[in-house]
Order: sequence, then structure tokens, then C-alpha cells
Amino acid sequence: MTSPMRDVIVNSASEMEALGAEVATWVGAGDVILLSGPLGAGKTTFTRGVGRALDVSGAITSPTFVIAREHAGSPNLIHVDAYRVGSAWELEDLDLDTDNAVTVVEWGTQIAHGLSDRRLEITIERGEELGDDQRHVVITAVGGFSPKA
Repeated sequence: MTSPMRDVIVNSASEMEALGAEVATWVGAGDVILLSGPLGAGKTTFTRGVGRALDVSGAITSPTFVIAREHAGSPNLIHVDAYRVGSAWELEDLDLDTDNAVTVVEWGTQIAHGLSDRRLEITIERGEELGDDQRHVVITAVGGFSPKA
């Protein structure tokens, strides 16, 4: 069993963005971040923070209707909504340059095994025990993922 790297309560959208920006300092080109959580949990808000830290161009919005958005940055950011994707093979068919980008996948739990053996898995939860803006975030390194310096 893998133990979490971080287990935190986030109190606002701005704190969620800041957490995304912090995590962006741990990753580089070729790395995968898998986000899971219910609608409205803050997955896209987290990704906005990652994008800000990577200095990407363009607004970070949910890729729900386009499956994936690619943003130029340092490195690039690929933001994927895998809700309607049946397998990692379907993502490969999109011909995204994941080797030269940080790839953030929302709703990818069902295809996680095909994305990358080495990844960050981030679970964002809302609950009755939390305040309206609070989220419980658990960050777990999988497959020997180690944050870059």
C-alpha cells in the first residue's frame, strides 16, 4: 500500500490554486498528475494553479467538451478530461505530445493503469463535515514517483 505524500484541508479556491502551483514545482515534462473527485471539487481550479506555475499561455478551463487542451508553457501543460474516455488508448489516438508536457488528467481513475506507471494521484473530497469552500486533498506518489528538487 502506498502512503500519501500530503493530506491537507484546503479552505478556498485560492488555496487550491496555490496547492496546484506547489505541486507544479514537483513535476516536469513527461509527468502525469491524475485528479479525482466529484463535480465541483476543484480539479480545474487545482489545474489552474499548475498552469500558473508553469507559466502557460491561455486560460485554464475545463476540457469537458473537447477532451484535452494543450497549453504552451515551461514545460507545456496538457489538461485532459477523461470522463468520457474509455481507455488510455483513446487518449493516445489524440496524438498529444505528453513527453514534452506535464499531463493533468481529470476523471482518469478508470484508465490510470494505462496512463503511466509513475504518477501523482490526487483525490479531492467534499463532505458534510467540511465547510462549503473546504476540500480534503490527498496526494499520493505512485510507481516510484519522486518530486523533482
